[in-house]
Amino acid sequence: QVQLVESGGGLVQAGGSLRLSCAASGRTFSDYAMAWFRQAPGKEREFVVTTSRSGSLRNYADSVKGRFTISRDNAKNTVYLQMSSLKPEDTAVYYCGATSSASWAVYWTRASRYDYWGPGTQVTVSS
Repeated sequence: QVQLVESGGGLVQAGGSLRLSCAASGRTFSDYAMAWFRQAPGKEREFVVTTSRSGSLRNYADSVKGRFTISRDNAKNTVYLQMSSLKPEDTAVYYCGATSSASWAVYWTRASRYDYWGPGTQVTVSS
């Protein structure tokens, strides 16, 4: 199995940028499709973006499309989330998830599809 640890969260003003990282250890990182989700207080975990094992396929939630970019470096066992033009409604704990399922597809936007999770990193956007 794979272990995941997110980093890079923090406090930023609206309109600012942050880059989150999710470092993986354990099994071969390129065996896993990866995703970012977020969870605000009192709300369910919300899909942000997912990417294929190679990084060539991506699917973004409408709420972040054009502002967030996912990338992965399989040589560094890391997936990134570049967040720009941040809004107060982006405030949440951000989690990376992984699945080794051969059935993964870009429309896998449900958290239950992903088997492994990191502890999360807090992102707070002030107005």
